[in-house]
Amino acid sequence: MKKFLIALMIALTMILNSAQVYAADAWAIAAEALGVLAAYQSTLREMLALGNNAEAQMAVRKQDRKQNGVDKNKRDVEIVDSVMTRLVNGGQYELRVNSLPFVWSVNDDEKFNAACYPMNYITVNRGLVRNLNSNENMIAAVLAHEMIHGLEQHSAKSYAQAVAQRLGAMMIGMNADNGRNIDWGKFAGMVDYSIAKNINVPVEYAADEGGFYLMTSAGFNPGGGAAAMNRLGYYVRYETTNFLEFDAHDKSSDETFSDHPDTDKREAKMAELMSNYGGGHVTVRKIDRAYKVLIDGREIFYSMNAGDDTTSAAINAYLFAGGLAKAFHDYDSIDAWKFRREDNQTDFLNDDFAYREVRELSRLYNLGDKVQTLVELAYKYENPRTRQRIREADEARKISWAKIKSEADSAKAKAATQLRVNADIYNDYGQGELALKQIERALNAKNQDDIAECLGIRGRAKAICGDYDGALADANAAVDKDSANLYNFLNRADVRHMRGELDLALEDIDRALNLDDNNPISYKLQAEIFDEQNNSAQAEESYRKVYELTKKNPHTVPLKYLEKIDAKAAEKIRKEKAKEKADDES
Repeated sequence: MKKFLIALMIALTMILNSAQVYAADAWAIAAEALGVLAAYQSTLREMLALGNNAEAQMAVRKQDRKQNGVDKNKRDVEIVDSVMTRLVNGGQYELRVNSLPFVWSVNDDEKFNAACYPMNYITVNRGLVRNLNSNENMIAAVLAHEMIHGLEQHSAKSYAQAVAQRLGAMMIGMNADNGRNIDWGKFAGMVDYSIAKNINVPVEYAADEGGFYLMTSAGFNPGGGAAAMNRLGYYVRYETTNFLEFDAHDKSSDETFSDHPDTDKREAKMAELMSNYGGGHVTVRKIDRAYKVLIDGREIFYSMNAGDDTTSAAINAYLFAGGLAKAFHDYDSIDAWKFRREDNQTDFLNDDFAYREVRELSRLYNLGDKVQTLVELAYKYENPRTRQRIREADEARKISWAKIKSEADSAKAKAATQLRVNADIYNDYGQGELALKQIERALNAKNQDDIAECLGIRGRAKAICGDYDGALADANAAVDKDSANLYNFLNRADVRHMRGELDLALEDIDRALNLDDNNPISYKLQAEIFDEQNNSAQAEESYRKVYELTKKNPHTVPLKYLEKIDAKAAEKIRKEKAKEKADDES
């Protein structure tokens, strides 16, 4: 979480260091800060703005991959991609108007962890995948938890709260001794420390609960959360050697570096959520180091540890129970369980991976008949209110998310414009699928002020995704709707460029230049096409215009043309690249 805040913290430190000169007039400094409430509100605004900036999201992703590496194990990446895709596309949630679509990556860190940045970038350590035995249901519980942190904007709020708290603490000190004994140099460190402490116990529990419903709505096993917490608890107590990573013995009154509640309590709460999700029919009870799964108080499965694996009993029990809880939640009658005889055993349910453990373990221990008997009794004696409570809870969650969507769709024009801007940024990064998601949100916004440009951006996104016919249709519609906006011509030029229609693309660029001949984007696209046509002279001329219009920014021109336009700038870029390569290799 620290990395993306470094720049902000450095700036904060610089401000405070400059204020040290005036420490004698400490209350003047406090007044300049406009008080604790103002500090919180101001910081929160900045953090929320950062969280709604696709450029920042792409930059954080790049920085994370560079600093922490990329997991080289193809299987790890495939599992995380599969889980996140299912959560993102199949889970029940809505983005706030100032939130971005989720982006994720699997890094090469061996620690058991994952994190969600304010701009909805989720970084997943390969250590998390391995320590959860590559189990999709347990991984889904953790990643859904991180998604809730993003959806509820916990990181932004926590940073703002940390700044306000530290300013408040400093003001109290100022009142006592006029600020003479305040160590201003440690302020940024204290804020960084407070960020962790402000992702506090109630927030973690809220993310656990929200993540539970998100992952179950996407079809994952409801026992995945409790199983993951059990595995995390074992890791914290017996495996990690980094005492700063977690503290298994955290007390609410202690100041430690742990930002998570006790794992045993979290495990118990997740198990309770699982049971309630299934109408209270399925429970898991720990007996010494073994676990019992019960249906309405009657034992159905006794799970013991196998060999040296001291977490297998809990994981098997929770995933076995979770499969049963999911079926009790989803099905109003026993008929949907499809009990049947196969290979001299009673089988049930279907091949959905959420039911994998309950079916496999039932076959292994020949429990099918017993499962059928207890499930039949459960439905026979079920309280009529049970089904009603399940459906009411489902409907309440649906209404809650629908309210967030309605608020996003009804947001003010400025917020609607930012939706469109972020979609265009995704296009610039070649992220067509993200651009399509974002531009649909922009088109749904009631106060969207430029539908034509939205269509042009959507056309460009479709082309990036390979839908060239759909892309041209949208690009044409954008130009027809507003031929006074040069970006509609540029978007269509880019679509035609990707379609291989280079001459038509150049015609659209000429139309854009007729509307404004000082736009560097027009010349840059023009230069790229001339270069593809091996027309080096005209490409160089266009790049010269780009260089002039961007105030001689050397990064806007390819090195082979920059050498002709500004040899000194080209040499500087060459040295920078050589240094970066050497740093990477070292």
